[in-house]
Amino acid sequence: MTLRARVQELIAYVEQGLFLEAYREFYHNDVAVQENDTAPRLGLASSLEHETCFLETVETFDKINARSFIVDGNRAAIRWNFEATLKGGRRMSRDEIAYQEWDGEKIICERYFFDSNPQLL
Repeated sequence: MTLRARVQELIAYVEQGLFLEAYREFYHNDVAVQENDTAPRLGLASSLEHETCFLETVETFDKINARSFIVDGNRAAIRWNFEATLKGGRRMSRDEIAYQEWDGEKIICERYFFDSNPQLL
């Protein structure tokens, strides 16, 4: 399978709200995931724990959209837009870039770039 096709599969998982399943399917056991300038989380277990904690703050995702993506060699970048209603009723929007390095069919390194103060709706 080409990396382009694999990235399209990842996008389909995320757009369906299958976040934890996407981590299990597409992320390497030794993955390093970094958000902006924070220290990277090392290992799949750490990333799953972080994502689970985040998902517990969300009531519903109102919009999940990959606006565009590019693939070059073993690297990919996806521009995401998320709108969510958080528990307690606050609504937010986030536009982010996920920059990835792939090792075969698994992401080995990913860095997210986004405004750390999400837009409130």
